[in-house]
Amino acid sequence: MAEIEREAMEYDVVIVGAGPAGLSAAIRLKQLDADLNVVVLEKGSEVGAHILSGAVLDPCGLDALIPDWKEKGAPINVPVLEDNFYMLGEAGQIRVPNWPMPPLMNNHGNYIVSMGNVCRWMAEQAEELGVEIFPGMSCSELVYDENGGVKGVVAGVFGLEPDGSYGPNTEPGMELHGKYVFLSEGVRGSLAKEVIAKYDLQKGKEPQKFGLGMKEIWEIDPEKHKPGTVTHTMGWPLGKNAGGGSFIYHLDNNQVYVGFVVHLNYENPHLFPYMEFQRFKHHPMVAELLKGGKRVAYGARAISEGGYQSMPKMVAPGVALLGCSVGMVNVPRIKGNHNAMLSGKAAAEAAHEAIKAGRASDELTEYETEVREGAIGKDLKKVRNVKPLWSKYGLTASLALGGFDMWTNTLGFSLFGTIKHGKSDADATGQASKFKPIDYPKPDGKLSFDRLTNVSFSMTNHEESQPAHLKLKDPSVPVAVNLPKYAGPSARYCPAGVYEFVTEEGQEPKFVINFQNCVHCKTCDIKDPAQNIVWTVPQGGDGPNYPNM
Repeated sequence: MAEIEREAMEYDVVIVGAGPAGLSAAIRLKQLDADLNVVVLEKGSEVGAHILSGAVLDPCGLDALIPDWKEKGAPINVPVLEDNFYMLGEAGQIRVPNWPMPPLMNNHGNYIVSMGNVCRWMAEQAEELGVEIFPGMSCSELVYDENGGVKGVVAGVFGLEPDGSYGPNTEPGMELHGKYVFLSEGVRGSLAKEVIAKYDLQKGKEPQKFGLGMKEIWEIDPEKHKPGTVTHTMGWPLGKNAGGGSFIYHLDNNQVYVGFVVHLNYENPHLFPYMEFQRFKHHPMVAELLKGGKRVAYGARAISEGGYQSMPKMVAPGVALLGCSVGMVNVPRIKGNHNAMLSGKAAAEAAHEAIKAGRASDELTEYETEVREGAIGKDLKKVRNVKPLWSKYGLTASLALGGFDMWTNTLGFSLFGTIKHGKSDADATGQASKFKPIDYPKPDGKLSFDRLTNVSFSMTNHEESQPAHLKLKDPSVPVAVNLPKYAGPSARYCPAGVYEFVTEEGQEPKFVINFQNCVHCKTCDIKDPAQNIVWTVPQGGDGPNYPNM
């Protein structure tokens, strides 16, 4: 068909993603120069719709960006009062004392928050400064200039035909051009992935590593509710099958965030991360807490875990990667929002100086320098060996070695240097014939739930007539390769039941993609052993609608 004609809008800075990184960048740009034209594009139906709420926030990023956030009414009201860490066995637990842990693990001064609500509040601050924010606008393509640099994005394409073609009712969207484009899409964003590949930004770096984080919000018996209590666990039920652990955060209003993280470098393809989460809630300590309560929300998302040695080059001509598009999570602290905010602030300051000097569409090298040598780099460098030590030596040994390494890094040195990660999470997947299947108990409907029931509590919705946003490079691979070799792991690693192998009597198995269930966690794009599944953005406003709680 003829080349699509689109209207174009010109801005100084175009920001993709209204998470903590993107909103911080927008706010800082307008703080520095009120006359800058700044736009933020968010694929969720509203700001916060795709932010899986429930985190312990280190306020240092917000302190640097909006020092008077308390006076401005930020929804950050529950300070951490109690910090617990347990090693679980199937029937009991051992409390790990806090005193041997390095100072960086202390949660004193941090807050239990709904990041969805924090981002909604940050959006209000940005709009008061004059930032334009457009929710429900998926950015489906990058626009390149004649020199091969990033010039802008295509946003707002609606009504594609089921085969992906443009039909009579298709809205072609528009191009938004900027002197600089910031990609703050979160983990494994499709545009960031394209930029990293096009400009070879991962060259010389370790492969990025990921975890799958699943979370439920519960309303519990008021007598059991202890606002400000933070609990982390390791051990059961994962054992030696995978790395990971849990978190339980007591917010206000009798609410508790119950979460479970599974590192995606697990070998046994029979592992079912979602069912490990459901089994976890039957541990006596957890079951007693949740007894008499009710689950009110569910969601899942991938978490970047590669840390310092896995961060790609962050800039290319006209574009910068922010926050989780780079991978700035401090794994042992399970915190990345503070670094996301600091990265947005740093990118904004670099872009402001560049625009003031008459520059445009070049590399913001000052931003990368600040990230690697400033507060973010110092935060991540201290903990850079925790994840690879865990992967190489298992939980028990890594607790001792990782703790020792964090202590020495606090003093300014490491006996281990910088340990490499090695394989990608996809390459870590072993053949099914080398592992035993895992028998999981059936959910009881009280503490544990089947996937499709839980997905309904994420308020996920996709327009069913649009093309599936989950693409297969080769449609034959799931049945011809992944099913016989890896026992069809996509039917298990997806926390939303998107993928299934359907077998009818006398016929070959058929691979079915129920894209309507997708909660946008990106696990399939990461863990598929053949790297055959590509996650792309659906039309704007689709996906989860996490509650405003």
